[in-house]
Amino acid sequence: MDSDTVLTPLRDQIDDIDRQILELLNRRAALAQQIGVHKHRLGLPVFRPERELAVVRKVQQANPGPLRDASLAAIWTEVMAACRSLEGSQRVAYLGPEGTYTELAARRFFGSACDFVACADLDEVFRSQLGGACSHAVVPVENSTEGAVARTLDLLLSQPAHLCGEISLPIHHNLLRRGGSLQGLRAVLAHPQALSQCRQWLDTHLPGVERRAVASNAEAARLAAQDDELAAIAGEHAAALYGLQLAASHIQDEVGNRTRFVVLGAEAPQPCGRDRTSLILAVPNVAGAVFQMLRPLAEHGVSMSRLESRPARSGSWEYVFYVDIEGHAGDPAVAAALDALRRDCAFFKNLGSYPIRQD
Repeated sequence: MDSDTVLTPLRDQIDDIDRQILELLNRRAALAQQIGVHKHRLGLPVFRPERELAVVRKVQQANPGPLRDASLAAIWTEVMAACRSLEGSQRVAYLGPEGTYTELAARRFFGSACDFVACADLDEVFRSQLGGACSHAVVPVENSTEGAVARTLDLLLSQPAHLCGEISLPIHHNLLRRGGSLQGLRAVLAHPQALSQCRQWLDTHLPGVERRAVASNAEAARLAAQDDELAAIAGEHAAALYGLQLAASHIQDEVGNRTRFVVLGAEAPQPCGRDRTSLILAVPNVAGAVFQMLRPLAEHGVSMSRLESRPARSGSWEYVFYVDIEGHAGDPAVAAALDALRRDCAFFKNLGSYPIRQD
């Protein structure tokens, strides 16, 4: 039996299913357009991050396989993005240049049917969203091995930013170059954090090769694409963008390396059951003040997932505290804890309650 005899009937079935999928996708898009008309009439936001996350979870819960849940999340994110784009273009700012992990996080969160705007630095990302040039922005806030992104924290304090979403991505560093070998390298280029995260691998496999810090891993990939003797540490997204080959994959020292990104936007998402609330607090510089600051969380049974201190730089307090708590401001226990914090803290800023997505 030849291959055509076996494969042709199966391919015919796939073609038939594809036609059905196309019909159903267009029916879904037409319904989304109707919803968009009602949203516009009622003054409701086009983008509902908690609703889109709930749709993905519902699909995953009904999934009998063989498709993986992660694949379904990617597919449905793109479907919803395509439907959303029928209501108008959506501009999303991110820390550029093209090929960064921040761009990848933005595309994973919003889907590809958006206009993505690469910004030169974090200040420009914030200005783009807060000034209205972009409806949303995506910025890195912390890495599991390197800690907090200091400039992001400073801007969250000083600017009237509001958070409406979060996405956490595994960081898989790869050694990229025009050729697929480790031989003949003059220098390895990467962002300083990436060089630090791959130190042990570089010490073992490329001990005599120069390590050169550049503004971003994407910039490293761009430079490596121009010189056979240079290699970049970056993700596969950058490899595809700049036409590079993988000389070595997953070279990060920590297997569980992840970066957390937050989404800036005007939306105030409703509770979805997997939410986080981010706060910035300050207390007087007296003994026991931090303990008193955190006591309302314990009293109301609210879990704290992060506590980070930074110099206040305002002259009013020595430090401000960045606090992430589990739950939504609409949850009764969280609402009670926030009321107590607002009353007792010398400074209180609620950055927003938002759904958590982890890829």
